[in-house]
Formats: sequence, structure tokens, C-alpha cells
Amino acid sequence: MPNDVTKLSPSEMVTITGGRFRMGSDHAYPEEAPAHWVDVDTFRIDRAPVTNAQFRSFVEATGHLTTAEIAPTLEEYPDALPHMLQPGSLVFRKSSRPIPTDDWSKWWEYCFGADWRHPYGPQSSIIGLDDHPVVHVTYADAEAYAKWIGKELPTEAEHEYAARGGLDGATYAWGEVFRPESRHMANTWQGRFPYRNTLEDGWETTSPVGSFPPNGYGLYDMIGNVWEWTQDWYAPGHNQDAVKACCVPKNPRGPLQGTIDPCGYIPQKVLKGGSFLCAPDYCQRYRPSARHAEPIDTSTCHVGFRCVVRK
Repeated sequence: MPNDVTKLSPSEMVTITGGRFRMGSDHAYPEEAPAHWVDVDTFRIDRAPVTNAQFRSFVEATGHLTTAEIAPTLEEYPDALPHMLQPGSLVFRKSSRPIPTDDWSKWWEYCFGADWRHPYGPQSSIIGLDDHPVVHVTYADAEAYAKWIGKELPTEAEHEYAARGGLDGATYAWGEVFRPESRHMANTWQGRFPYRNTLEDGWETTSPVGSFPPNGYGLYDMIGNVWEWTQDWYAPGHNQDAVKACCVPKNPRGPLQGTIDPCGYIPQKVLKGGSFLCAPDYCQRYRPSARHAEPIDTSTCHVGFRCVVRK
């Protein structure tokens, strides 16, 4: 059963004592390789992802408009169809029947009017969802919130180190068994993706932060619920030069600039942690070493963030 989330203060931070750990994996998706030793300094990290209530406070204080609330322009997207130049964001839509999972466009829809206040379209709302993680935020939105509150976004190494909870090299944030004693440890997808979610963990979409057990560092939702933005530009694999160096990299960052997304012009940052859409038959990225590329202009219903403070 979920924890009593009323006992969790989402704004609370946890100090993660610096140390050495094995980053990445040689036994999962290719972009996670090679596994290599990394040193990180001590830092503090939000105990849970930033919630709708916290993000609302930021918006009310600053008047910030998220990317999803601003109409894109032809100058920004010269190949766009004119009717698509409306505010909106990507929303997951289940398929009506089992389908092949080789074409993500079959279950993602650019939905006009979808944004952080309307996570599943203009008729939806976040009423009653104050303690759910905010979604439909781009990298710039997350960075703006972090700057406002006097924090930063984590690096990929910091996020992975924190997510491991002291279990160096373990497959999951809680050990080697995905469901120890049949207990769900994170908000993920059960069933056949993208057609049927059996909801064995109790949640169709996002869950209140703290609904699942914390990891060894007392952090919630480092795995599952929503993907989380990091500062690092994405590259399809870890830096080979750093991996082969005679010294263990300290506080590593990604490449100096991002790789270009398949559309050809939007650089990408690294997402970490997986989300409620990660499924055993499609996206087994509910692991600390897992990583995903996300164009910096893109917001979706399963991407959020948390912040850090470095000493």
C-alpha cells in the first residue's frame, strides 16, 4: 500500500554525502554503457519531485508562462504545418487494441491546450492534484523554477548516485528484485503497452509524491512516476575518453553541447528515472542507470523534475 503522503514535505531536501559509484550499466540498453567509476561531491537534493502546488507558487510569484502555454512560431519551426502552431504539449493516448511498439507516434498526441494546469487536454485540470509532480514542463521551465527558488537541476551523475540510494551496482534503486515480496516499489506500467494497464500498482498516470517507499537515502520517486530533467546534454553512451582515463572522473558533465534530435534541429538533455509509462514489454527504464534523450523544447505528461543545491 502507498505510504501516508501527508507526512511528506515535498520541499524538504536530503544531503547526499559525496563518494564513488559505478555509473551506467553494461547489461541494459546500449546508451547506458559503459559502466564506469565516478566521484561526486556532497550535494543536497529535493526529497521528491517538484509538485503542482510548488510550481503554482512559482507561477503566481513570477507570472511565468511555460513553453506549452506559448504558441510556437514559423521562425522557430519552419517546417511546421500552420494549423499546428498553437499552444499545446504531448499527451499519452492508449491504443484501442494491441499494436507494435516501434512507432511512438501511435500513442503520443500533440494536444492543443495541454499544459501543466491541464495535463491531459484543455478539459482536464489539476484540481485535487496538488501533491502530484508537475508535468508538461520543458527544460527551460524547470531551469526557471530552479533559479527562482535558489537551486539548480541535478547533473546526470548526481541523479543516478542519489537514485541508487547507496546500493552501488544494483539493478534497481532497492536491490535486484523488481517486486520484492510482490510489493510495487515505483509507479510504472503493468500489462501490455500501450494498450492495457492492469493498474496493479494503483495508478493509471501520476501518483502523489511519496506514494511508494523511499530509497536508501530517503528519496521518493527517483524511479517511476515521472522522468526528471538533468543538466547534462545527451550523447548516446557515456564519454569514452573519461571512462578510459587513468583517473576517476569527478563531478562529470555530459558533452559541451547536445546531440540533435531526429527532427534535425533541437538539442537534447538527459532524462533520468523512468515514469508511469515504463513497461516490462516496452521501456524497462525504471532503473537508476537508465537514461533517455529529450529535446529541450519538448514537454509531455510524464516529464517533471527535482532540484539540487551544491555545497
